[in-house]
Amino acid sequence: MLQVKDGMEDEYEMAFKEASLIISSMKGYDSHELHRCIEIKGKYLLLVRWHNLEDHVIGFRESPQYLEWKELLHPFYDPFPNVEHFENIPLTS
Repeated sequence: MLQVKDGMEDEYEMAFKEASLIISSMKGYDSHELHRCIEIKGKYLLLVRWHNLEDHVIGFRESPQYLEWKELLHPFYDPFPNVEHFENIPLTS
């Protein structure tokens, strides 16, 4: 979950489009989705799919490209988001 500073939503969404090009070029990246909350202004849900945890926490987070991502997006967040990792539970066999 991401909370964007009040009044900066349009700017954030434009910056996110640019940042999307960065993350989607990374090794191990599968896909991502950004969703705007209908009920709460400035609240977003970001879901990024990686091949494995290391592709995110090492491959991306320790890369020069992450510094570009950070420069583009981190100034918009208040509070700074807590990043968590989840795994899919197959519902069919």
